[in-house]
Amino acid sequence: MGRRRPHTTLPGRIPGRERASGVTTGTPGPGGQAEPRPAAPRDPANGDPMRRAPILRSPVAPDATPLVRIRGLRFARGDRPIFNGVDLDIHRGQVTAIMGPSGTGKTTLLKLISGQLRPDAGTVEVDGQNVHRLGRGDLYRLRTRMGMLFQSGALLTDLSVFDNVAYPLREHTRLSESMIRKLVLMKLEAVGLRGARDLMPSALSGGMARRVALARAVALDPLMILYDEPFTGQDPISMGVLVTLIRQLNDASGLSSIVVSHDVRETAAIADRLYLIANGKIMAQGTPDEIEATTSPWVHQFMHGEPDGPVHFHYPAPPLTQDFLGPSTATPGDPR
Repeated sequence: MGRRRPHTTLPGRIPGRERASGVTTGTPGPGGQAEPRPAAPRDPANGDPMRRAPILRSPVAPDATPLVRIRGLRFARGDRPIFNGVDLDIHRGQVTAIMGPSGTGKTTLLKLISGQLRPDAGTVEVDGQNVHRLGRGDLYRLRTRMGMLFQSGALLTDLSVFDNVAYPLREHTRLSESMIRKLVLMKLEAVGLRGARDLMPSALSGGMARRVALARAVALDPLMILYDEPFTGQDPISMGVLVTLIRQLNDASGLSSIVVSHDVRETAAIADRLYLIANGKIMAQGTPDEIEATTSPWVHQFMHGEPDGPVHFHYPAPPLTQDFLGPSTATPGDPR
């Protein structure tokens, strides 16, 4: 754990396909530089979710030009604002985590980055391109450079493991079946499931299905991978495997990874930088150590899983005695 991993290349590159701080609370500026953390000792008696021994982070400093640059992002669903003037940078070669309570727009942010949704205001740039000004053809080409690991895995149930991973190669390249076979076997080898290539999705465990989906996400050697709640529903061993794979694949293949999650320990263990979002804005940003050291009560409550604090345990309601005595005259949500 104390020795830095050398930068290596992930097996199975598609031939000819090459790729051309401080913690802040409230309204953030552009992301700062993240530094690798040394491994911390693990204390089984300590329930602090930030004390999990982290996996070694990337020793490469972030590129000066962000891969994803978001400025003044505003987006609402009906009358409910999801993002209200958000600025955010995703640096190349890093694992960036987007965290926050359920329903705060984490998955919505991934859809805005990939062009599935259009913002009400602001800009979303990926590799220097304004995503929402691209024509359909250019947008589709940009999406082939993005891998996506869906929360459910989203494997095609009528195709075998091999054919699920081969699907994007057959759809978006003109490689021979012989070359596709070699690439698929290499991608499955990278996630430890080459021996499961002939199985159908119905025969896979939840953790295996997520790993097959990860092999499919990297099949086209993407510029970056978007992970939507990758640890949800996983047993401890499967979760540990996924945590390791996300970090190793990112570093070995020179990827940039965006991990959307509310699993604090697992995400903080591999992230170079964290963004905490809630109430339509970024509540805090920084390296895991910087986030842990912040004095913000909201950040402390979220990162340590405390049941009460700035995010109240009780939904707004009239006084309990008033409810006991008779029907309330106050409107729902009125704190009187």
